[in-house]
Amino acid sequence: MCGRYYIDEDMVEEILKVVRYADRRLREWRGARDVYPNQAAPVVTGREEELSGEIFVWGFPGYQGKGVVFNARQESAYEKKMFRGSMEQRRCVIPVSSFYEWDRHKNKFTFTRDGNRVMYLAGCYNSYQGEERFVILTDEANACMKPVHDRMPLVLEREEIRDWIFSREKAAVIQKRKSLDLQRVSGYYQERLPLDVR
Repeated sequence: MCGRYYIDEDMVEEILKVVRYADRRLREWRGARDVYPNQAAPVVTGREEELSGEIFVWGFPGYQGKGVVFNARQESAYEKKMFRGSMEQRRCVIPVSSFYEWDRHKNKFTFTRDGNRVMYLAGCYNSYQGEERFVILTDEANACMKPVHDRMPLVLEREEIRDWIFSREKAAVIQKRKSLDLQRVSGYYQERLPLDVR
């Protein structure tokens, strides 16, 4: 599961190195920030066979307008009505600096790619009432994630971006490979009060 991620101040410059086109809102994006579901954030899509940097909102509206769905299980995304069309025709990549996960004790951990300034998360998007929205695909946790959570984002190599976005066949191959290793760079441990406070 991925419920919050971080974008550093230089992320737009990194995205512009990958894409050929970038919309105005992406070029104007400034500042480091945590990104939560229902917030706008940079994504990479494919427009006219070229990579494009855009700003979409994180999360599909939930069923009957209840809540927001911000992750999709990559193993079943093609089977679910909510994601099927997006997975077939509207795959995207979400560039992040890091993402956060909490264990069952509510301890917060930060995950990055060792030696990489940017992580590329696999996703898909759709339009809802004229607004483009995306979800992040998740996979079974690998060894570095299992102590914290049983799911993790599907992380792409930079050279897999075009294949993920433009080729359904190559995207299917990417989905079948093992999750990439991540680095758990820090942990925030919830402070607990002693049971006997006098």
